[in-house]
Amino acid sequence: MAGRGAVAYDERRMKVSQVESRGMEARRMRRIAAAGATFLTAGFAAALIGMPAAGIAVAQSEHGQTAQHSHHAMKHKIATGVKLTSSDDPTKQTLTVRLGPVKLLANSDHMAMAQPADKFWDVAMDGWVVTFHPRLVDAAGQAVPGRVLHHVAFWHTGRSDFLCPNKEEHIFGAGGEMNDWPAVEGFGYRVLPRDRIRIETMFHNPTEQSYPETYLEVQIEYRLRSAGAQLKSVYPAWFDVMECRDSGYTLAPGQTWTSGEISIKRAGTLLGVGGHMHDYGEGLFLENLTRNEKVAELRARLDAQGRIVTMPMVTFYERGGYRLKAGERLKITAGYRNPTGRSLPDGAMGIVVGYFLPDDEAAMASLRRRPRLSQQQ
Repeated sequence: MAGRGAVAYDERRMKVSQVESRGMEARRMRRIAAAGATFLTAGFAAALIGMPAAGIAVAQSEHGQTAQHSHHAMKHKIATGVKLTSSDDPTKQTLTVRLGPVKLLANSDHMAMAQPADKFWDVAMDGWVVTFHPRLVDAAGQAVPGRVLHHVAFWHTGRSDFLCPNKEEHIFGAGGEMNDWPAVEGFGYRVLPRDRIRIETMFHNPTEQSYPETYLEVQIEYRLRSAGAQLKSVYPAWFDVMECRDSGYTLAPGQTWTSGEISIKRAGTLLGVGGHMHDYGEGLFLENLTRNEKVAELRARLDAQGRIVTMPMVTFYERGGYRLKAGERLKITAGYRNPTGRSLPDGAMGIVVGYFLPDDEAAMASLRRRPRLSQQQ
C-alpha cells in the first residue's frame, strides 16, 4: 500500500510494451464490437458516467455554517442561497441540472471561499445515462472560465464503489479542465427510480476577475427503457493514487511523484480511461503490476502558469477493450511540479477513471446498499 507522501516514480516501467493473450481477447473483441462499442474520443476532465434523467426530484441539503466534504477532512464555511434546479427536454432525452449562484471573488483559493453544501437528486426514472457536458455560466448565461471549478463529484448513495467498497459509487466528476465525456454506443450508466445522488462541489477563483453569480450547469443525455432502450450497463472505475482514502492531498513544492495501488475485485473490460488532476499536474500513469505492463499514460496540457487546460483520454476500442482479471493489481502514479515554493493543502488529486464492463453483471447487484440516515433526509 502506498502512503500519502511523494514517492519516486520509475519511468522505465512506463516503457514496458503491452503484451496480451490472443484467443480470449479476440473473442471478447468480437462480442464488444457486435454490441456497438464505438468509443468516441474526448476528454475526462474528471467526469464519468452518471446521473439520472427525466422526472428527477431535487432535494436540498443545507447544514448550518460548516460542512465536511467527503473527499477530505477540511471544513469550509457554507455558501448561502445556493440552489439546485433541473429542466428536462424529453423529446431530446436531455436533462440540464443547474447549481448556484456561487459568489467567486478574484484571487480566492478554495480554503478561504464559502462552498455549497451537498445537494441530493432523487431519481424517478428507469433507464441509462449516456453523456455529461459540464459548463460554467453567469446570471446572463455567459461563459465563465472553467478553471474556477475546483471540482464537482456525483455519488450514488445506494451503491458501493466496486474498487473501494468503503466509498459510495462515484459516478461523475469534473474539474477545471471541464472536458466532456462522450457517449459509448450501446452502453450507459444504469439508474432506477428512488436512486439518490449526492452532489458535492468546490470552487475557487485564481483569476483577476470576480464572478458574483456563477452557476454550474451539466447537460445530461439519457435513454429510457420505456422508449425501448436496451443498453449494456457500465460502471465507473476510479483508480486513485490515494487508493480508497480521501482523494485530496497536500501538494509539496517542487517535483513530486505520488503512487497508489488498487486490486481488481471483479473481472471485466476497461473500455477507455481519462484523468483528473489539479493545477501544476503534469501527468498520470496507470500500470498493471501483475502483468508488468503499461495500461495508459495521460499527459496534462497546462497553460504558461501551470494551470490545467485539458487532460487526454486513452481508448481501447481498437482491440475490444483492456481485459482485467480478478486479483490483478494496478498502480496509479501522479506527477506534479509545484512552482509556488510552498505546500498547498488539499492542492492535489491524481485519479485515472474509465468505463468498466463487468463479465458478470449479476454479481454487481451486491453493490446495492441502504443509504445512511443522513442521506435519506
